[in-house]
Amino acid sequence: MTQATSTKPQVAIMNAVHDLPVLVARDKGFFRDEGLDLEFVTTPGMAQVTTSHFVKFDSVFDRPLDSVYNEGGIDQYRMCEWGIMKRAVEARSQGLRERKIVALGASMSMFAIVVSRDSKIYEPEMLKDRPIAVTPNNGSEFTTLKMMEGFLEPEHVKRTNVGSMLKRLEAVRDGKIAAASVMEPWISVAQKWGMRILIESHSTRSEAAGDDLDGKTLAKMFRAQARAVELIDKDPSPFVHYFIRETGGLLEPPELHAWRLLHAAPQPYTRERFDDTYKWTVKWSMTVPGATYENTVDNRAWQ
Repeated sequence: MTQATSTKPQVAIMNAVHDLPVLVARDKGFFRDEGLDLEFVTTPGMAQVTTSHFVKFDSVFDRPLDSVYNEGGIDQYRMCEWGIMKRAVEARSQGLRERKIVALGASMSMFAIVVSRDSKIYEPEMLKDRPIAVTPNNGSEFTTLKMMEGFLEPEHVKRTNVGSMLKRLEAVRDGKIAAASVMEPWISVAQKWGMRILIESHSTRSEAAGDDLDGKTLAKMFRAQARAVELIDKDPSPFVHYFIRETGGLLEPPELHAWRLLHAAPQPYTRERFDDTYKWTVKWSMTVPGATYENTVDNRAWQ
């Protein structure tokens, strides 16, 4: 493993929907107020219109954020709860830099499955055996499964990859794919384009960190995020520009449906939540069996 060259804790930022409390805490100086001197590392995310990479899907550990973490370029990051679970469980078995689940995260982004305005699909069960565009092993796939398992048997829930959120919407618009799973700001873009929403659900985030990031530092980071959450919840409008930027001009600030944004202070990741989420993830063959709460979760920020 290549060690990080910076002596500062290095925190990943990927998409506004994952990282809004971190972005606000950074820009408002809340981390500095906690006595933290952090380095923020931006990695490509599938919600950014500027994303030019084509994500490798053979292994999640080849993806941009994971590659940077494995090489020591970041120490702490967050993404969908199930994606963090997979990475925390499988890193050790693959001989990669270990990471633990260190909190239930501060962002609960909304995902939606959308179809074109003239689609003959009017309800989720009508997507039987019809591929839905997702990012494999990331929030859009996991939340798609969560939404669809109440309507179809697992073998009839089909998923495919056509690229970034923008590429998915373009593929739906152009009739190349029946449906796509997207998050904000792309749900708002889909609505602007006149697309129909079949179903939507919130998707929780988890926080991950390496063993070398101590609990006191994590506690300070989470307090800063909690302070940002309070500010966002009072009025999200000053912060929609983070999302607008990701669309490259496809949305104006009033066109973002900010009511979908939902945040809460980071909190300990409980044994009950681990048991339920891990069991669900294994059921869908999204990760390997055999992990335990003790070797996957570390709530050291609260100890």
